[in-house]
Amino acid sequence: MSAEAQAVSTVEEEVREVPHKHNRRYVGTKETIAYVMYDISLSFNIDKYRDVFLTDILMVNFAFQTLVNGVIGVWDIINDIFLAALVDKTRTRFGKFRPYLILYAIPGVALTLFYWFMPFIFAGTSPYYMPKLITYLVLQFITNLAVSLNNIARTGMLATITPNIIERTRLITQANLFSGFVEKAPEIIMGVLIDFVNRGVLNVDMRSLYVAGGAFTTLVAGGLAFYFVLVAKERVMQNVEKPAIKDSIKSLITNKPLLLITVEQFLSAFSINSGLNLYYINVLGLASMSTIVGIPGAVVSPLSYSYVPKAREKLSTKTLWILGSHSDNILLTGVFLVGSINKNFKKLSVMIPAFMLRETLWMTVYGIKKVIPEEMRNEAIDYGEWKTGYRTEGMTGVTKDLATKLVSTLGAMIRTAILNSIGYKQGAGFGGQSESTEFSLFAMSTALPVATGLLAIVPKFFYDLSGEKKEKMYAELYARRKAMEDKVNKEDSEKEIPND
Repeated sequence: MSAEAQAVSTVEEEVREVPHKHNRRYVGTKETIAYVMYDISLSFNIDKYRDVFLTDILMVNFAFQTLVNGVIGVWDIINDIFLAALVDKTRTRFGKFRPYLILYAIPGVALTLFYWFMPFIFAGTSPYYMPKLITYLVLQFITNLAVSLNNIARTGMLATITPNIIERTRLITQANLFSGFVEKAPEIIMGVLIDFVNRGVLNVDMRSLYVAGGAFTTLVAGGLAFYFVLVAKERVMQNVEKPAIKDSIKSLITNKPLLLITVEQFLSAFSINSGLNLYYINVLGLASMSTIVGIPGAVVSPLSYSYVPKAREKLSTKTLWILGSHSDNILLTGVFLVGSINKNFKKLSVMIPAFMLRETLWMTVYGIKKVIPEEMRNEAIDYGEWKTGYRTEGMTGVTKDLATKLVSTLGAMIRTAILNSIGYKQGAGFGGQSESTEFSLFAMSTALPVATGLLAIVPKFFYDLSGEKKEKMYAELYARRKAMEDKVNKEDSEKEIPND
């Protein structure tokens, strides 16, 4: 047998053995717990009420919000490209991504704390007070740069924590399942406290409530994230050669899954809404509405993760993607129709059951909605490596989000413009808006996002990284990574042998 034929035979044998070898577990119990804690940290906040905080507590006028959204949106796109290229070229003894996550830890917490304390720093100022507005703008510039770097590094870190795709799916599922019991606690408690203050049950200044909630969640989330960074390891072998810009670009334009995900997110970003919080608080007078209607769904949601592995086996990624993304569109349409009859949108007795039914049915596919897109992102990174030999986690993540940010920036500007045009009064609170404004808030949070985001379903029909194609990709990647690892180990062992 020739040397070439023998080499081919060896590779084929490696590929055949992949199903057995690739079931190895890389991530231990301690690191799994840290992974779950990190997932909790990403949602352990009161960001659900950021729009209310910015508009009614810090009191930044709508015109300036629109300006900041536009300027920071452009800044975000520019810095993303350069930061992604920087991360993809990084090679250190501590890993490719961990150094940036460690670097972000303390400054990230400090910047967020400053943001939440701004209502005290600029107490009693009007929505047009210039020092406050300039400080807010500068803070957004700095924070956006830091968060962009952290997000790029985080995407890569989570994609390289294990080369085993079965284990990776398990980690994602476990993290989403267990974090779901904890991560929503701050926003639930915050909603109840806001209602108590609004109805005079709790004698606390609303400003102090927001600042305390924001500061507490920031410190807890920061601690959880830092623990993960200290414990976690990168395990997917990186090409020793740093990819040139042209290699990164080639990896992106030949990556069909990534291109489809990007187009889908671009079209999804056209979905504009005012957020349900403004409707719940200003029209129904119930900030804890989301908690109340979510009680049955809280039971259903954990169960939805149990059938994700079986669903992955039986259904294509394309089908699951559509199911997880668009089920809620049908449900929100039903809620809008119910609320539009006889001014039901103002009646708690009608809207609580309507939203409760919507929330419960939506939670039946919540596991699919949370797990599948995250797995698709990781598979797109692996696909790029399969086609070009390079892993460009940074550029892949940025490309996926780039089109979205372009449209989202415009969408945020349109949103604030619409709120201004419908006559929304800042700081007016429950009962302070006109009836036409109240209905507009209801429509903007139910019908508008469905109508403006409908086109996002089109690219999903062309996604085909499933079945035999995906199995072939991972079999070849395993053989290639094994060969690279053996080569590096051989070179290291040769360096350790002293010369005679």
